[in-house]
Amino acid sequence: MFEYSRHFLLAISTLIIFQSQAQPGQALMNREDLRFLHDMTSAVMDSSRIWPGQVISRDFGPNRSGITLVRPGGGGAYPAFWIRDYAMSIGTGMVTLKEQKEMLLFTASKQCDETFPTAGGKVPLGAIPDHIRIDDMVPIFFPGTYDPKTQGDGKFGARPPYCDQYYFIHMAYEYIKGTNDAGILRERVNGRTLMDRLEMAFSLPDAGPEGIVRTDDSTRAVDFGFRDAVQITGYLCMPSLLKYVAAREMAYCLDLVGEAGRADSCRQIAVKIKVAIPELFQDTQGMLRASTGKSRQLDVWSTALAIFEHILEGSDRARAAKALGEAYLKGKLSHNGNIRHVAFGDDFSADSMWEFSYAAKGEYQNGGYWGTPVGWVCYAISWHDPAAARRLASEYIADLREHDYRKGRTNVAPVECFAENGEVQNPLYLTTVACPYIVFLQFVK
Repeated sequence: MFEYSRHFLLAISTLIIFQSQAQPGQALMNREDLRFLHDMTSAVMDSSRIWPGQVISRDFGPNRSGITLVRPGGGGAYPAFWIRDYAMSIGTGMVTLKEQKEMLLFTASKQCDETFPTAGGKVPLGAIPDHIRIDDMVPIFFPGTYDPKTQGDGKFGARPPYCDQYYFIHMAYEYIKGTNDAGILRERVNGRTLMDRLEMAFSLPDAGPEGIVRTDDSTRAVDFGFRDAVQITGYLCMPSLLKYVAAREMAYCLDLVGEAGRADSCRQIAVKIKVAIPELFQDTQGMLRASTGKSRQLDVWSTALAIFEHILEGSDRARAAKALGEAYLKGKLSHNGNIRHVAFGDDFSADSMWEFSYAAKGEYQNGGYWGTPVGWVCYAISWHDPAAARRLASEYIADLREHDYRKGRTNVAPVECFAENGEVQNPLYLTTVACPYIVFLQFVK
């Protein structure tokens, strides 16, 4: 606990640097609430660690990887290492550099080195696993199963999810930024340098001439793991946002190994994506659509992330921030400080929020409420209505305080999500607190 408390104090002492990035009035959270969020995030991170030899579930063996792994949440769930959830939580400062290096190299060692078929598609060369079992270290490239024999049956796509490709790059970027250990990029993992593996991952997802990621029904890949129960096709917004970030991070890494030309190429890809995003996805009212094909609903998460990553700027950002702010004030965006994927009124039909989802309407990724994106949403709304953004942040913290799992009894917050009827899914969920903490840490009053 000493390390985490020290991190919190150091972060607070340098907040003036972060606040210089914000516009006047964009302080989103007071220090008391941030301290509470820090402590809860730290506790959930501790609970999410899988120590060498630790048994998580009676259905699986112990962690035989030889390293500490971070799973998506605490308690008795998730006897595997999910790349995406871990990578989204690194920015908390609560993962040691030793742990970061070990999980980075562990992930690199499980990258697909030879294309192989599955029942409903294939796993291509360069693919990053969705998750990796802890008992035998077998990589599972598709959501929905722990069984390598049944993975890729088509339900969750014909190709592995796109987001993990870019989060693998983020893992490397965060570690190198924190250590200045550029030498790791030349380290060989199963015969290939880490830099080569990052480039394989970056180039894998199919993309159009402007760098925008795309998929179709015959070769469909899940665009983003937080909606893997949704079928989304066409040009894809969320993974294109992640690719923009990854392109900039790739440029950083390539510069470190003396590849200035390839670094410039990555920066040019980022510029093209930034220009193309509003042209291709932005609705007349300001929201970004999830895609241009199936399930092209107005996407709250993508819109908010595009503002947070400074992909939408100027009038495009202003319209998007206004659309989010008005949806929030009209009660269409959130409940108890948690966020829907699509605002009420923008649903595909009376029967489904998305055009196609395996989840029932009002549940899970088809109308449930999530804490993971709330920091992005608050930051985005603050460009239009800072007071509304602060109110949303307060509602989020109030809900965590009320249901804080550390109080015992029936309290289980932070949960992955909760349905319209109040039923919760997966207690002690890490990104529900880690992702907002990363944002709020930068904008505190």
